[in-house]
Amino acid sequence: MAERVRPTASAARYGFTDDRADAQLRAAGWWTDTGPAEGAAPVLTALSRSADPDLALRGFDRIREADESGWAVLTAALDEDPVLRARLISVLGTSSALADFLAASPGRWRRLAERKLTRAEDYAPTLLSAVEEEGLSEADAEQALRFEYRGLLLEIAAADLCGTVEPSLAHPSYGDVAGWLTALAEAALTAGLALARHITRSGDEARLAVIAMGKCGGRELNYVSDVDVIFVADGDLQLATRVASTMMRIVGKACFEVDANLRPEGKAGALVRTLDGHTAYYQKWARTWEFQALLKARPVAGDAELGREYAEMVAPMVWSAADRDNFVPDVQQMRRRVEGHVPSELIERELKLGRGGLRDVEFAVQLLQLVHGRVDTDLHSPSTMDALAALGNGGYVGRSDAAELEASYEFLRTVEHRLQLRKLLRTHLFPDASEKDELRVLARAMGLRPTKGKGEGQLLLAEFRRHAQRIRRLHEKLFYRPLLQSVANVPTEALRLTTKQASSRLAALGYAAPDGALQHIKALTAGVSRRASIQEALLPVLLDLFADTPDPDRGLLSYRKVSEALEETPWYLRVLRDEGAVVERLAFLLGTSKLVPDLLARAPEVLQLLGDPERLAGRSPDEVATSLRATARRQPGLNASVAAARSLRRHELLRVASADLLGLLDVPAVCRALSKVWAAVLQSALAAAVRKRDAELGTTPAKITVIAMGRLGGAELGYGSDADVLFVCEAAEGVSDSDAVRYASSVAETVRKALGAPTADPALVVDADLRPEGRNGPLVRTLESYRAYYQRWGEVWEAQALLRARFAAGDPELGDRFLEMIGPIRYPEGGLDATKAREVRRIKARVETERMPRGADPTRHTKLGRGGLADVEWTVQLLQLQHAHEVPGLRTASTVDALRALAEAGLAEQADVESLTEAWLLATRVRNAGMLVRGKAVDEVPSSGRDLASVARVLGYSADDDPGEFLDTYRKVTRRAHGVVEHLFYET
Repeated sequence: MAERVRPTASAARYGFTDDRADAQLRAAGWWTDTGPAEGAAPVLTALSRSADPDLALRGFDRIREADESGWAVLTAALDEDPVLRARLISVLGTSSALADFLAASPGRWRRLAERKLTRAEDYAPTLLSAVEEEGLSEADAEQALRFEYRGLLLEIAAADLCGTVEPSLAHPSYGDVAGWLTALAEAALTAGLALARHITRSGDEARLAVIAMGKCGGRELNYVSDVDVIFVADGDLQLATRVASTMMRIVGKACFEVDANLRPEGKAGALVRTLDGHTAYYQKWARTWEFQALLKARPVAGDAELGREYAEMVAPMVWSAADRDNFVPDVQQMRRRVEGHVPSELIERELKLGRGGLRDVEFAVQLLQLVHGRVDTDLHSPSTMDALAALGNGGYVGRSDAAELEASYEFLRTVEHRLQLRKLLRTHLFPDASEKDELRVLARAMGLRPTKGKGEGQLLLAEFRRHAQRIRRLHEKLFYRPLLQSVANVPTEALRLTTKQASSRLAALGYAAPDGALQHIKALTAGVSRRASIQEALLPVLLDLFADTPDPDRGLLSYRKVSEALEETPWYLRVLRDEGAVVERLAFLLGTSKLVPDLLARAPEVLQLLGDPERLAGRSPDEVATSLRATARRQPGLNASVAAARSLRRHELLRVASADLLGLLDVPAVCRALSKVWAAVLQSALAAAVRKRDAELGTTPAKITVIAMGRLGGAELGYGSDADVLFVCEAAEGVSDSDAVRYASSVAETVRKALGAPTADPALVVDADLRPEGRNGPLVRTLESYRAYYQRWGEVWEAQALLRARFAAGDPELGDRFLEMIGPIRYPEGGLDATKAREVRRIKARVETERMPRGADPTRHTKLGRGGLADVEWTVQLLQLQHAHEVPGLRTASTVDALRALAEAGLAEQADVESLTEAWLLATRVRNAGMLVRGKAVDEVPSSGRDLASVARVLGYSADDDPGEFLDTYRKVTRRAHGVVEHLFYET
């Protein structure tokens, strides 16, 4: 909008701010040096009431310049006719596009001077007479259709807007305006079809019916809309197709775009089909969304009998769509399309697709029609407003809710109309709060005026936000509040669904066991306690949120279990009631993971962190470990220390799992956090066991250190990983090695037993099988015993295992000496000889053969599968054994760090290292996700079903994505990594 400068104080009194206004008023004859011209006050007052006085005045200026000779007639008519004055000025002050039309068509303003504007039933005869005038060429007929269509649109806009300039004039409802616009579109289709038949010289050999869909079918068109249609023909299909395509071209040029993409097979399908062709497609191939679209199917032009037959054919299919096998997944997909792919910065301003927008209302109404219209023909209306009223009258939604939703829908549609009138362009974007001029003009076009110290724009913005929030709130209530009342012990006057109706609604929203869900709802809301009343307020929101998770039934069941477990926790329901972000995140966690709800019931304090992502994800692993060790150390005995450590580990496990599921932590951060807390638990248990044993003996016979191995050593633990360790001791002065080993073994056994005791938490298994001689060897050895064993008996696989050795707990000085001792063993001088390298390759092949579970798919096994964890880790470790003696960067227990060092040292191509890193991170994340989703350790990617969908959601795929795409991506990434392994592991 051009910058506005107030011209003169006197003209500004009438709302003019454009610096050209003074000259334009004088040219129009409405202004003199002393102020308003004689008799001009009514026009100036009307201009001041228009949405944009400057725009209206510019429109008049253009009309005057285009028809100087007719200007005096127009100004006289404006003086004498208040109805014409209100109609014309309201249009010019709102629509620059209609001003263009009037300026290009001198004298067209006269149609607004008629007392009665053209009736809707006369639209078709009016347009037909325009195109059927004798002697018109095709181009002239199209031009005539365009001008007559635009003239009728001008009349509709004038009738719609004139009340904003002259309040005494009748103000049509939104329904009236939408009905007129629909009738005009039908008339345009009829005229376009007649002209197309004339151009193609088609006779009786091709019957053709035009079926309106979308807003035209629902009699709720905008000023600017594509008109969705389907064509049905009988007879010569080629000729019918020519007629249909010609009609689309004519109407598209003259009036509006005609969109036939809702036809069977969309753009790829035939433009025209027979009735039998349509029937066969809908019976065999159609998706649920197509039947949802057919809710609004209505014959509007062409062969009336053929159109009626089509409508009778599709109606039974529409009203039985809810019985289809794929109804639930299709409906879930439809729900997710409500917001579409609107940029996040525009989501709050999008009238159509945004949150609380028109699609929210339309989807809600259509879904409830599909669910309940099977048995109630009163719901069989293509109109959103009529269907909403029928849902309220039938008791499927509360009548007050239906009325509120109707008012909000009408408000948003009216805003949409006003926005589109400006330039007759299709737009659904509400002005930004910073666009104050745009907001003021739009508000005035809506009939708003300043009140209570607030400007028109402020009032409109507040109203827009209020209606959008109301739609979001009612969207939840429409679906879910009746479900609560269907299981209530007391009747409600407003509405009551039967159990069967409630089950149908839950099934339509994605609940696989709706009867069970109703029982959960009943249990949660039973009674008249404060707890029950809060649950009644929360459940409509939660049920909606669960419906968007991979497993709504699991989410609701988990919520019930958590609520029952925490019913005595005073702050639990208060947090859910007061913090919307907590509710949203909790619903996703419960509907995605089996592990989280089990932990949450015993670590509820983490729930409060869900409202603060920084606190949920930001705690450092070192800080956590320090706190855990300090807390355990303060406990009075071994059992108390281990219990405290377990409790803090449970808290940390839940915190990390929640942050991981919500996408707040990457794979390395998750692994570091889990490894740190495991090591801290091990340190606490060891310290408590030493204190206990020392108290019993009255002395400390030996130092003990625990060396982390495997994933614990590499700080790469997953949720279900065991802790691989070695126990090392050294006798105190004057104590024999055998006594030291006996003492250390009793301590080690105490630690293993205390940590391995079964609990409801994920297991804490201390695994010492990587020690010399494996399970047959002693649990604890002295440092010198380890040295002697490795020097004399050590095998290449043991050197490989030692690559991940790292101090974990106990005496750090002894741990350092152990790591120093094994340096030459795991980083052998000169690297591996060819024989030992072949042995590593042989062992890997044997491990894969012997340990791969029978029937497992090697393309989905994250640990032993092709391109999985073992593939990458064995490759890295072989290269470490070969080159770490000369490349310091390879002397690391971390797989990812070692991969980075390989590239930096030039031992592997950067692209190969990136492939291996990507595969390792992906396999690790998928393995972790499997544990989170199923609540137990799993090594194989799910092949289908809700577990696969859940894993895909954890990895960042949206609910709209096909989970199979995630599986394809996993296979592609690991297949590429396996190719690198084949080269680096077997050929170098």
